[in-house]
Amino acid sequence: MNLQVFSSKYSQLAMDNAVFPKIVYPERGIIYDRKGRAILNNAIMFDLMVTPVEVKNFDTLAFCKLMEVDTADFVKRIRDAVFKNGRMRPSAFQSLLTPQLQARFEENSWRFPGFALVERPVRVYPYNVAAHLLGYVSEVDKGDIERSSNFYRMGDYIGKNGLESHYEKVLMGQRGVKYMIKDNHNRLVGQYENGIFDTAAIAGRGLRTTIDVDLQTLAENMMANKVGAVVAIDPKTGGILAMASGPIFNPNELTGPDKGKNYSRMLLDVANPFLNRAIQGRYEPGSTFKPLGALIALDEGLITPSFGYPCPGYYIGCGIGKPKCLHSGGGHSANLRNAIAFSCNSYFTHMYRLAADNPQYGGVKKGYMKWREYLNGFGWGNRLGVDLPSEDRGFIPDTSVYNKEYRGSWSSCTNLTLGIGQDKMGVTPLQMANAMCVIANKGYYYTPHFVKSIDDPQPEDTAFLNPYKIRHEVLTHIPEENYKAVMDGMEDVVTNGTARIVRIPNIAICAKTGTAEKFTILDGKKIKLDDNAMFVCFAPKDDPKIAIAVAVENAGYGGTWGGPIARVLMEKYLNDTISKASMADYERISNTNKMPKHLKRLQFKTDSIRARQWFELRKDSSYIRKYISTTVSPFNDNSLPLQPAAPVRPYSSQTWLAVLPDNRNTYSTQPVARNRA
Repeated sequence: MNLQVFSSKYSQLAMDNAVFPKIVYPERGIIYDRKGRAILNNAIMFDLMVTPVEVKNFDTLAFCKLMEVDTADFVKRIRDAVFKNGRMRPSAFQSLLTPQLQARFEENSWRFPGFALVERPVRVYPYNVAAHLLGYVSEVDKGDIERSSNFYRMGDYIGKNGLESHYEKVLMGQRGVKYMIKDNHNRLVGQYENGIFDTAAIAGRGLRTTIDVDLQTLAENMMANKVGAVVAIDPKTGGILAMASGPIFNPNELTGPDKGKNYSRMLLDVANPFLNRAIQGRYEPGSTFKPLGALIALDEGLITPSFGYPCPGYYIGCGIGKPKCLHSGGGHSANLRNAIAFSCNSYFTHMYRLAADNPQYGGVKKGYMKWREYLNGFGWGNRLGVDLPSEDRGFIPDTSVYNKEYRGSWSSCTNLTLGIGQDKMGVTPLQMANAMCVIANKGYYYTPHFVKSIDDPQPEDTAFLNPYKIRHEVLTHIPEENYKAVMDGMEDVVTNGTARIVRIPNIAICAKTGTAEKFTILDGKKIKLDDNAMFVCFAPKDDPKIAIAVAVENAGYGGTWGGPIARVLMEKYLNDTISKASMADYERISNTNKMPKHLKRLQFKTDSIRARQWFELRKDSSYIRKYISTTVSPFNDNSLPLQPAAPVRPYSSQTWLAVLPDNRNTYSTQPVARNRA
């Protein structure tokens, strides 16, 4: 009998037009840094919800004027709500109202039946950093709903990138509902049946991360107006202390009422600020690879730490006089330690050829695949498994690549620059930092990760956390003296070599600098750009607490840019302070714009093409002529050939409308505001 009464009440509830089911969205879980500081939190805003069946008998023009909505857009939104969620269920008409629009509607809600305000917890980023790591949330689309087997509903929000996406099930919480009574003026006046049918929302659970927000802020400030990435890891745990990708952007740009406009602007930016280059950018490691090449040769028994190679300033083994070396004196390649310290190209080219031509494998192709197997063991050419979506595996070519290019006829001379981290080798900065962990730990690493624990632990959390507790043995069997030779050579790079700028008093640092050539295709021609600056290190030498990789595109020498960036981070982390000299470098780097020059030219070309398409769509030739003459024509970069823009695949009108004409002069190459440490 009680069940029947209860069921009849629910039936009455469903039929009662005076009852409004007010969805209560849960607060998503808070994300904390390693010291317990909230780096991603919640604030309350309001969505304007519409129940289409109830929209009748009110002044549409007055509503559109009040809420700053075009009448055609009003009709479209109502139709979309019906199509996506039906006529009887509330849908989001306008998300994340500004305080002004919220106040206007509250004063006039009685005039507009079918519309109601619903609280929406939104994400806020108190430190304005870590956009690529934390990710963002957005309203679910049809695909999200289908993939969740209709668990999500229109109006729900879901993590779209970063930790927000990877830990969605932990952070999301559970939605609730309050049944409210409406009066004849469409105002909510109280709870229905004293709330006996209400369901409380359950907040999401928090994440405790390894991120150090101080290091993260420093890293992002130094990557302002640059393309590249910085990664810092604790070698003993695999916990990622900082990860910055340039161009940087403020994560608060992807929350609040301006989110859509900001998203569209950045989406069409040729510098691709959404790309997390720390895990998705591929770079030739250059000379930063040499310590790994040394470990391979040592493990294979091809050399000993005392092995020397006669280098006259270039490699003579293949008869082409390449690659060249910066040094020609015999001492710089007299043994492994010196070869690392002075970065002898001939020495490491010869080591690669010894490995590829190792007779025990019966030919160069099998020898090469064995050499490649070592790199895969370091995590190169494979996804490491970091707790972020869309990690790139990098690229270490297998024999099929060379067989196809050279029709099966190739030797170790064909790809000899692999020995110095070039040719077709491509790795992510995360993989480079992880390789430093292998050396620092003398042969093992833990999978790099951000989250160390989850609040209110549940049994299912082990699926998230256990993979990061596994110790990956790579080269733990190599004798201690072999690691000592490699680490001594890397220490000499700092004390006497190309990374002297990295020195910190009373801290022994192991490092390796590198440069890698960079090319691009512009106007149908291959253009040589400035070299990429590469840098890797770990410290202290005998008790490593931090390993760092830095890649700055088109910046030149690794020691000039990557080294000082790493020194600032090491000094802050190890000493909890920054010296006067390091602070001067920090200010210099943070205030220097190293955005590649060709990007500005490319942005102008891209915008001009898009503008022409947008205006031709509306048959406004006078405006497009004015735009081309005033905005595009005056631009000229004498360092690059100026040719007519090649045709591109047409964009949808929705994409054009998102950024033009209001944002046509907004480029990533303009200086951006820095976060203050």
